Amino acid sequence: MAIAKTAKKSFPIWAIVLGVVLVLGFWLMSAYNGLVTADQNKNNGWAQVETEYQRRFDAIPNLVSIVQGAADFEQSTLLAVTEARTNWLNTQSDPSATTGEQIAASQTLDSAFSRLLVSVEAYPTLTATEGFKTLQIQLEGTENRVAVARQDFNDAATAYNLKVKTFPSNLVAGLFGFSTSDLFAADQGAAAAPTVQFNTK
Repeated sequence: MAIAKTAKKSFPIWAIVLGVVLVLGFWLMSAYNGLVTADQNKNNGWAQVETEYQRRFDAIPNLVSIVQGAADFEQSTLLAVTEARTNWLNTQSDPSATTGEQIAASQTLDSAFSRLLVSVEAYPTLTATEGFKTLQIQLEGTENRVAVARQDFNDAATAYNLKVKTFPSNLVAGLFGFSTSDLFAADQGAAAAPTVQFNTK
């Protein structure tokens, strides 16, 4: 009596290849979409930074106008602020400016603005005026919002950078031209936003 042999079924090569291609395709799509999402979160964070810097940008002329009323106020300090403000505006409006260049312009403005605020403290008569007190309140709120926006941007940019640098999403990042983003770094001795605190007594 012959024993019937059971034929072993095997997947054809084309089915295996198709399965591998589909798996790789879904992974590629998922990795790409993850990078795009992280990039958009970073861009949104940067847009918020620009919005808050614009608040400061708009407040500077009022501050300079009030400070110019002090007869012996350091003109070099005022000049540094107005030049930094102009540089920031030019960089922001330049479509070819990189995020790194925009951050550098922002930090130059930070530094000049901080020096101006420190210098103003030496003029109690100036800081006691009603116009300055009103501006002081606006500046305190602006500096807090700038600090928060910068931190949020750094968080979003760090998450994006991790996707760009870590395996295996770095393979997709290289394939589609994603590159790491610059971050805000505190200037030496300036780990926090400028303190807008004046002695108005």
